[in-house]
Amino acid sequence: MKELAARYPEAKKIRVVQDNLNTHSTSSFYESFSAAEAFALAQRFEFHYTPKSASWLNMIEIEFSALSKQCLSRRIASKEELTTEVLTIVKEREEKAIKIKWQFSIESARGKLNRHYREVNAENAQYQKT
Repeated sequence: MKELAARYPEAKKIRVVQDNLNTHSTSSFYESFSAAEAFALAQRFEFHYTPKSASWLNMIEIEFSALSKQCLSRRIASKEELTTEVLTIVKEREEKAIKIKWQFSIESARGKLNRHYREVNAENAQYQKT
């Protein structure tokens, strides 16, 4: 994070999307750096956490992995070249009709997430598992 902050000195906030691993918080800064340095880093970052039980993230990770293996493992000179590379790979994957088999139905999602649905709106009790 320190290197990331140094790479973007002009950024007022650096937004980071990450999972909920216990080390992924500003408290980790205080374990590694002085209080002043940790506070300065904490002020630079805005963390956004992915849901704890988000199987759909696996699909996104598969796509990012394909991109990284095919083009992000080397230096790309410009943003334009990166855009071209990424769009080419996305197009190739679409043309090959590469699919990820989604195995989570709306019905099973409602069953698993029913507790949360009820918290938001009592009428969602209709999705209670029987």
